[in-house]
Amino acid sequence: MIESEKQVLVVEDDPSIGSLIEIELREAGYAATRVQCGREAIEAVRRYAPDMIILDVRLPDLDGLTVCRQVRRDGYQSPILMLTAMDRVGDRVIGLDAGADDYLAKPFAIEELLARLRALTRRAGGASWLEAGRVRVSPEAREVLLDGQNVELSAREFDLLAFLMHAPGRVFTREQIYEGVWGYHYPGRTKVIDFFISALRKKLDAPGDALIRTVRGVGYTVRR
Repeated sequence: MIESEKQVLVVEDDPSIGSLIEIELREAGYAATRVQCGREAIEAVRRYAPDMIILDVRLPDLDGLTVCRQVRRDGYQSPILMLTAMDRVGDRVIGLDAGADDYLAKPFAIEELLARLRALTRRAGGASWLEAGRVRVSPEAREVLLDGQNVELSAREFDLLAFLMHAPGRVFTREQIYEGVWGYHYPGRTKVIDFFISALRKKLDAPGDALIRTVRGVGYTVRR
């Protein structure tokens, strides 16, 4: 996984449209992952906490509005751009009320799609801090503050901390952490994650005040 890439989840069941968006996103410097149904989208958001979502309204199982409402209830706060074959004002209002940040009608020019993603990124930039306990993390600036003071982390330490802090209170398995931080399956190497967790604790924890909690037999979680 390239640390500077924005992780975009594309939720589109039309193979031709989905593949085109995925290719164009990668050409533009994004890291794109595509799923084709609503349930897969909800699971992907829970597992990877992508930086933004491109979400089609019409999906084969759960519709995009349902998906949008669910991930917002789960605490997902990053930008969501909804795609629809309809362009009525009422449809756009329903989508925005469901929790979407922007709405784009099909057919669309890929240049407009990319421009809207850039605008959403800029719009979210002012409120991009993740917070848990005494720690604040800015994914945009790749900055970590402990009681307001900068903390120097390695690139991998930062990726791991940011991944966990996207969903405080949620327990992530080691497999989910491998896929979300390293970007691929990494079976049988649990000591790698343990090493980086230990490094983070040395830099962020105070006696009696642990940020990252071990859930035995499951994985790790950041306290709320």
